[in-house]
Amino acid sequence: MERKWWKESVVYQIYPRSFKDSNGDGIGDLQGIISKLDYLKTLGVDVVWLCPVYKSPNDDNGYDISNYQDIMDDFGTIADWEILLQGLHDRGMKLIMDLVVNHSSDEHAWFAESRKSKDNPYRDYYIWRPGKDGREPNNWGSFFSGSAWQHDEATGEYFLHLFSKKQPDLNWDNEKVRREVYDMMTWWLDKGIDGFRMDVINLISKVPGLPSVPDETGEGPPYHFGGDYFVNGPRVHEYLQEMNREVLSKYDIMTVGEAVDVTPEDASLYVGEDRNELNMVFHFELMGVDSGPGGKWDCKPWILKDIKDIISKWQTSLSGKGWNSLYLNNHDQPRMLSRFGNDTVYHKESGKMLATLLHTLQGTPYIYQGEEIGMTNVKFDSISHYKDIEIINMHKEYLDAGHTEEAIMNSIYIKGRDNGRTPMQWNSEPQAGFTTGTPWLAVNPNYTEINVEQALANPDSIFHYYKRLIELRKEHHIIVYGDYTILAEENEQIFAYLRTLGSERLLVVLNFFGEPAKFELPAEVEARETELLISNYDVDRTADVRTLELRPYEARVYKFTV
Repeated sequence: MERKWWKESVVYQIYPRSFKDSNGDGIGDLQGIISKLDYLKTLGVDVVWLCPVYKSPNDDNGYDISNYQDIMDDFGTIADWEILLQGLHDRGMKLIMDLVVNHSSDEHAWFAESRKSKDNPYRDYYIWRPGKDGREPNNWGSFFSGSAWQHDEATGEYFLHLFSKKQPDLNWDNEKVRREVYDMMTWWLDKGIDGFRMDVINLISKVPGLPSVPDETGEGPPYHFGGDYFVNGPRVHEYLQEMNREVLSKYDIMTVGEAVDVTPEDASLYVGEDRNELNMVFHFELMGVDSGPGGKWDCKPWILKDIKDIISKWQTSLSGKGWNSLYLNNHDQPRMLSRFGNDTVYHKESGKMLATLLHTLQGTPYIYQGEEIGMTNVKFDSISHYKDIEIINMHKEYLDAGHTEEAIMNSIYIKGRDNGRTPMQWNSEPQAGFTTGTPWLAVNPNYTEINVEQALANPDSIFHYYKRLIELRKEHHIIVYGDYTILAEENEQIFAYLRTLGSERLLVVLNFFGEPAKFELPAEVEARETELLISNYDVDRTADVRTLELRPYEARVYKFTV
């Protein structure tokens, strides 16, 4: 397997609005990030992924961009950004930027022109259609509820928006749009960035004709999620190969595409090492493991076997063909410790156990800010405290449909995106040291117990465990490049697997629950001269690895040869 720096890296995701505020306005900013670069260096990460900091009216927290080559006033200036880039490079870290080009803001100059008239030169930069029978052009639904179409009075036509109505979709079938995007990407790369995370990149190609989703009964919802019509569309690979040819291949960079509703087979087309598209994708299959038939907000308990099956499928399907991205939470997901661990009794133990999983699979691990200190979900007592457009839209839609306030809020507590967006908890001072003002989103009340200052001071903290995991990836190539084989597949409490590289073996054993569990190494697995690399409990290092008695949420990683 070919060695690449981005395979051997650990990425730290920063959500700028919530990371660190430098000027007391309650909003995180670039100077705030700059002030914490030594913290990131201490943790040991290699790459920072910066969520959007571009000019934006902020309808969807910066994912609605009005100028791709300038910085949002809330965050600072291009000069601040250049100091950040230099500060990262001076410390041996790299920077990847968010690329949001499935859609722009409706306040982008292109769209302002596009909506003026049907014959405007920029009209075809977006997807405009006349209505049909007094309604929308088709029955596609938006990811953010309601129709994916918005009527515009100026020309009497509708524009497509798969997300907010302030996020009109760009028309990638227009070669001029693609050229504008490639020129903009080149501009950032020439400024010295080290790659891109590409927002919903597998939505850029829509099925010609934009047909409606069939509804045989005629009694279904008014708007349908038309995934077959805009997910992994007919020209998406053509466009990404063109992007690679025109831009990406000219730089030594990393690329990761956010890919909605992809299978490993789909992913292999995006990340195949002979395909000349992307290095890796973020898939969402694991993120749907606790969703019922009603979708994201239809919450159900996850089952460990489902988690094991999904991870194993992705590990084995891409092995030798492409590369995995590894994440358990991000700015669009609830906190992993609350979701997959135990954020009360076994907070520290389960936080470390989940980190062990994240850092011992084949792929590039992504740490989301605050994960490394064990930040948890938040339970605000009123919808008025939430800021996320998806949460607010869902709350109204579900109330209108007759759901109870209690049931709606419970779903928000479990799955809402603001769980991951509460401000970073730096210390036990007011507002967790995030700001001297009033934060844009309230701080999680548990900041007095969970914060960076305490984590750094405690050698047994989740932070120091993460630091050691990152060091181990650099010391042992088997952790990065070893093949994956699941063990004890039917065990309902333990997730165990082998990693194999030449004559070396890595054994990872994880207890996913709050009760003791027993693991037995299969007889056919030879284990000589075993070395305990890391554990989240004190362990007898001379103990026989063939039979392990695991404590609640215990994690152990052994290395040996055969």
